[in-house]
Amino acid sequence: MAGIFDVAIIGGGMAGASLAAELGADAQVLLLEAEDRPGYHATGRSAAFWEECYGGPQVVPLTLASGPYLREHGFLDRRGALYVGRDQDAPALDSFMDRFANSGATIERLGAHGLAQKVSGLRQEWTGAVWEPACADIDVAGLHGHYLAAMRRNGVQLECRAALAQARFSHGAWELTTQAGSRFHASVLVNAGGAWADQIAQMAGITPLGITPLRRTMAQLRVNPAPPRDLPLVLDVSGSFYFRPENGRLWLSPHDEEPSLPCDAAPEELAIATAIDRLAKVVDWKIEAVEHKWAGLRSFAPDRLPVYGADPASSAFFWFAGQGGFGIQTAPAAARLAAQMLLGKDADAMTQGLAPETYSPARFG
Repeated sequence: MAGIFDVAIIGGGMAGASLAAELGADAQVLLLEAEDRPGYHATGRSAAFWEECYGGPQVVPLTLASGPYLREHGFLDRRGALYVGRDQDAPALDSFMDRFANSGATIERLGAHGLAQKVSGLRQEWTGAVWEPACADIDVAGLHGHYLAAMRRNGVQLECRAALAQARFSHGAWELTTQAGSRFHASVLVNAGGAWADQIAQMAGITPLGITPLRRTMAQLRVNPAPPRDLPLVLDVSGSFYFRPENGRLWLSPHDEEPSLPCDAAPEELAIATAIDRLAKVVDWKIEAVEHKWAGLRSFAPDRLPVYGADPASSAFFWFAGQGGFGIQTAPAAARLAAQMLLGKDADAMTQGLAPETYSPARFG
């Protein structure tokens, strides 16, 4: 059959674009994107940071493996992160230290004095923290653009406004039909559909894994005094808020995870009000205005680990999904690992410390 791509990737966000860039030099790759442009949903709405502990100890290897690539290409701006707590949260802070003690992450326990030195205006009941000095802001748009440019150089064919309508495997190839009526053929289908990952699997006749989209809300606030440029990322060790500065403003989230259908996510007023109420209990800053608010969907497998690998029922269907809120900070290593799996290549310096079986869809039986 003429015109068969080696690999067709569904989804042009950070996951799909990074994998396409890694594959393009060695395979004929098609990237299908439902929207007018890649990265409209989760990637385009991320307030991403490179934070060594984010996602848990089993995600740390992916994060650490991605760090050198992100630094080398200028996508990181160091900020530091504080997981903060009150007296009653001391056991949670100690547990955090124990949980990541052997993970490779660099963390330090701080008391009230050390915490107050890093966050001015902090209310006195916040008395302890875990300090992570290596945390950095990520230039999300720059990284996504980097991968889009790399995949184009490598000859990847990008089709926008090409939402998948049907996927049928026959005679060793996938026949893919878009909602616009276009048809393509590929030997392997990669599911990098983010919040739509389970729906894409169902279209292809593959059993869904239970990948659930969760809404995360963000707001940009004008506060007085304005947050200093070097304010760390501040997260509640109990998971009820986080905030960081952005161009003289404050980006704030209630750290919400509301289950959602795959959609163009919108912020809810209650979530914004909750975030502001929680912030007022942390610092004595005056909130002058809510200037902007948005929401995105972060998608998780049942065990909250990413899913990379061929489906146990079909070697021609490859999962690259369930990357939650850590998909951007782990993109370089995840894409390299997945490309090596698809191409049958050995691990290299970036991926040699990773355990692919940890992320395999086979773990779900």
